[in-house]
Amino acid sequence: MAQTPKNIAIIGSGLVGSLLAIYLRKKGHTVTVFDRRPDIRTIKFSGRSINLAMSNRGWRSLQKVGLEAKIKEIAIPLDKRAMHVNDKPVYFQKYGKEGEAIWSISRGILNKRMIDLAEEEGTEFRFNEKVWDIDLPTARLYTGETEKGEWKEYQYDLVFGCDGAFSRVRHKMQRQSRFDYSQDFIDVGYKELTIPANEDGTHKLDKNSFHIWPRGQFMLIAMPNVDGSFTCTLFLPFEGKVSFESIATEDDARAFFKEYFPNVRKDIEDLTKDFFNNPTSAMVTMKCYPWTYWNKVALIGDSAHAIVPFYGQGMNAGFEDIYMLDKLMDAHGDDWDTIFSTFQKERKPNADAIAELSYRNFVEMSSKTADLRFLLQKKIEKHFATKHPEKWVPVYSRVTFSERPYAEALAIGDQQEKIMKEVMRMPHIEEKWDSQEVEDRILELLTEE
Repeated sequence: MAQTPKNIAIIGSGLVGSLLAIYLRKKGHTVTVFDRRPDIRTIKFSGRSINLAMSNRGWRSLQKVGLEAKIKEIAIPLDKRAMHVNDKPVYFQKYGKEGEAIWSISRGILNKRMIDLAEEEGTEFRFNEKVWDIDLPTARLYTGETEKGEWKEYQYDLVFGCDGAFSRVRHKMQRQSRFDYSQDFIDVGYKELTIPANEDGTHKLDKNSFHIWPRGQFMLIAMPNVDGSFTCTLFLPFEGKVSFESIATEDDARAFFKEYFPNVRKDIEDLTKDFFNNPTSAMVTMKCYPWTYWNKVALIGDSAHAIVPFYGQGMNAGFEDIYMLDKLMDAHGDDWDTIFSTFQKERKPNADAIAELSYRNFVEMSSKTADLRFLLQKKIEKHFATKHPEKWVPVYSRVTFSERPYAEALAIGDQQEKIMKEVMRMPHIEEKWDSQEVEDRILELLTEE
């Protein structure tokens, strides 16, 4: 159903804001994007990014507006994890079936490309212009140099808040009666480091792997960039025996890497310099409801549902928001009341599900990926899934390589975990893990579910 062109403002020029602008322009709307920050294309990107992992949901959203090929030019497919455990050779874990991969993309490079593409579609960007206030019932925005100074007023038909976990638009919505809001920080922070390319521009580690150094309470990950470098992220508790707090000097940093990451420390460029120059960032799960105000204002992406980054789904979930919103716009035309109310009802349970899955994956990646019982369980699951692909799709594949709802992946994952608990209790499971008896037991438990 066609829509009557509207004058629409988007707050935030990040990935979600830029993609939403492209979708809205394709529908014939006038779009202005406000961002309090300078144009990212004109500045050096700050060292506080975790490389993005684009998976099926993200690609589907880009495909719908014809951008998949343009973005694949700046991405590298990763079809496996490379596990770096001390005193052991690197071992690999395939992600999915043959041909399934997540794609590593530098956030800065992708964001610049998305702004270019949105401008090509006719979007107007207003950088260095901070929105201080929004009048929700009338969709009026107020911007200015300072909170106390003079403000400029803009009138729009609709406003979308794509301004991240600490959204100004949501902050205004929080003052409404019966607006639910929670934020939950984990006690682990992260810091970006870099492994440079070899002299000849090639990658120092396997370029088609997501590299993980699991160390119990903390871990290091590395994802490849197209220029031959890797963006590394160190996840470490803020306080405690081994923590950001306990690494106070360059000698502390060197000793820490020598003890826990001996094989990689020589490769990390300017290790101690990066460690103290780059900020230590926090991670938050943010939930709220409702996401919309009448037919005037809507929150999309992190401003509605920020999650911790351990499933690589933050951007994918935000892009999927836009894809789903677009379907509702096609179905309901100018009925923005129905579009907004259906959007939040359908997306909220899925946003909550991916928040839960992301938190669990943090526990899994840092401590369980090196645990022998956990690895055995995964081996049994994989063996069974290979023989019965129609009966068992691992939860990781449901999230990453499918477009089914996140809430469904969570529910089925919980059922599978219950079955595997029973299987792992079988006597001598270590010896007979790939036997007919184990296979029959899983089949029996599946029929009971």
